[in-house]
Parts: sequence; structure tokens; C-alpha cells
Amino acid sequence: MPPPPANQSAPSSPALPGGVVGAAASACRSGFPHIITFDMGGTSTDVSLVEGAITTANDAQVAGLLISVPMLDIHTVGAGGGSLARFDAAGVLRVGPDSAGADPGPICYGRGTQPTVTDANLVLGCLQPKHFLGGDFTLDLDRTRRITREWLKQQGSSLSIEKFAAGVVRVVNATMEKAIRIVSIERGRDPRDFALVAFGGAGGLHACALAEALSIPRVIVPVFPGALSALGILASDVVKDYSRTVLWCVCGKLPAAQLDRVFSTLRKQAAKAFHKEAWQGRVRYQPSVDIRYRGQGYELNLPFTRNLLKEFEEEHKRRYGYAHPTREVELVTLRPRALVNSPPLKATRSHVGTAALGRPGRAKPGSPSTPKAPVLFEGKKLASEIYSRESLKPGKTYPGPAIVTEYSATTVVPPGKRFHIDPAANLIVTI
Repeated sequence: MPPPPANQSAPSSPALPGGVVGAAASACRSGFPHIITFDMGGTSTDVSLVEGAITTANDAQVAGLLISVPMLDIHTVGAGGGSLARFDAAGVLRVGPDSAGADPGPICYGRGTQPTVTDANLVLGCLQPKHFLGGDFTLDLDRTRRITREWLKQQGSSLSIEKFAAGVVRVVNATMEKAIRIVSIERGRDPRDFALVAFGGAGGLHACALAEALSIPRVIVPVFPGALSALGILASDVVKDYSRTVLWCVCGKLPAAQLDRVFSTLRKQAAKAFHKEAWQGRVRYQPSVDIRYRGQGYELNLPFTRNLLKEFEEEHKRRYGYAHPTREVELVTLRPRALVNSPPLKATRSHVGTAALGRPGRAKPGSPSTPKAPVLFEGKKLASEIYSRESLKPGKTYPGPAIVTEYSATTVVPPGKRFHIDPAANLIVTI
């Protein structure tokens, strides 16, 4: 077996999307290591599956181009709060991927002229006009209803505004549900074994409906949901990825000595790099291998252990439904990852209260709830409690239907569901 080429190892510095890191850190503080992250912003939705540890993918597409570099395994769809609604040539309602963006934005922001997902949520009552951005910005419901009504007439649609808004939400939910299925069911994972961590400005509006559709038992809305990506960057470990292509054929037994030699060489490179950059703390190593059956054009990346071949068969069978125990396999690329831990993420109730109103020093106790407001659930208007998040008492369980407002996000809790604030200050909804 020839030695690997000496010029095939190189460090990389993938930009870790902070949202997944922040979601995993927040969920672990609440005792949920297995999660599906659901980040819904203004233009897109990102979903990822975390099983105890954050994993990376080594092959992805960017702008239609195939690239091979370590990055977080995230699936993205064009569905966000600013996604535009439209009717196609056959008269079918579509939502996205085009977005209103920041300018002109949704109709309810004061300048937009085409309905968006945000406008639909406002019409349904999921967004409350005077409880947006902690009360700093009032959404224009009258303008939204008037312009949407005019737009529907121009489209030749006879739908009422409420039915149209409900349709927009159902369509965008179907797009996001498909994305969650791709990272879970299509990869052999059962969504019932996970919690859905919802963040981004619009995540809490749709999370419970998606969790119910996929039988996910719990929804977690972390502290600072609209700023979780920034918090995730602060909580991210310092990471260096190395790789060396080897293309070794294996039948029955791993070449342990050769593997140890390559991994040892790359670990020494990583240690020198951390020392040169003056990072403090113990360096941890997570070796993995890209492995496939000989002749395949795709690989599975698995943690390197002495039972790698057996674990490959098990994962291949779980992912694709079959395995070939007697078939030759190829070790394609060796990938040692080197990490230095960052300090653990911490948050307190005082932080939550301050963030809920957006500006330091403006936190107010608030009443337990404001007068009930009508919210449309499955075609029925139900009087729903409107809570400010900072007013919720830790440990107390609250019933739905309810709307939980805070500065950076709004969470919708449907009827029949219950929610509470846990000791980690996360909002937990039981589906």
C-alpha cells in the first residue's frame, strides 16, 4: 500500500453558521442533545439535525456548483417572513422563493405592495400589531388588509383575505416541512426522537404547526431567538479541519498502522497551528473517514474507530436500506478535526427581561397577559392570551392558544398545547 501524497493535507477555516451552534448549546442546557434546528428569517429557512454533536458535510452545492469542503450540514429553502405570495399560470398559490427583502419589505411595514408571509401572519392574528419589536414598531393592519384585498382582485381571485392568509401559511409550512423531512426521515432518522429548536425572527410563528405535522414532541424557543446566531458565534469552538486523500482499498481489516501514522502527522500540524496563533486550552481531536463501497461515486463520513467497517455497514443500511458485508470498501479521505473549546453559553432571567424590550435598561415587569385577541387556527377564530415573554413565571405551565411576544420574535402556541419557561430560561412547548 503506497503512502499518501505529501501535499494532500491542508487546513481549512469553514465559517460555522452560528445559529446551529447556538441552538445546540441552548438545547443542551435544557437537557435535549438530539435536536432539529429550525431557523426562519426574512428570506430563507435553514434546518439541520444534531445528534449530540454538530456534524459537517464535505460535499455541497453553492449557486449550483459542487464544492468539497467541510461545512455544517444545513439544508436551506427559500421560505421566510418576507417571501412573496403569488398565483402561477394555473392559478395555484405559491410562496417564495422571491422575497420582498428589506426594501420595500412586507405590506405591514409601510412600503410593500405584494403580500408576504409576515402579512399573512398579521391577518391571522399570529402577529399582534402593537406587540412587534417590543412595542417599538406598530404593524399596519389596515394597510395590509386594504392592499391585499386590492391585490387579490387584480389576480382575479375570489378568496377572502383570511382564507388567502391561511393558504399562504399552509404553503410555506409545506415547504419547510419538506426541508425537515430531508434532514431527518430521508436520512433514516425519526423526527419523534428529536426536539425542534425554533429561532430567527419568524421561527416561533411556525414551529408548533411543523412539529405537530411531523409528530415532533417538543418545541424549544431559546433565549434571544432573533439573535441566536450571534450568540452561537460567541459559543463556537475554535476549529481547524484537515484532510488527506488516500484511496485505500480494504477488505475485512483496517490498515491500522497506516491510519495512525497519517492521523498523527495531521494532529502535529494542528497543534503547531494552534500554538502559532496563541490559542489557549487543550486541543481535542475528532478523526473521521470518508468511506464507500468500491465503485460508488459518493461517500459517508463516519467517526474513526476500530469498528469503522461494521459501523459503515450499519450506517449505509440505515441511510440507503441495504449493505454488502462481503464487498470491498474504499477509505477515500482521512479528516482529523482539531478543536479548542470556548466558554459555555450562559443566560439569566435578567438578560431575558432586558432583551425582550430590545434596549438595556428598558425591561419592565409587565402584566401576565394583555386582553385576549382573536387568532385564526384551522379556520376558527379563538380568543388567545397575549403574553410578554419576560412576564412568564419559570416553572409555571401555561395553556394554548396563546401568543408569546418579545423584542426579536413571536411564538404561536396552538390550542391544546402547553408551554413553560424552564430553568435554562428557554421556552418549551409540549406538542
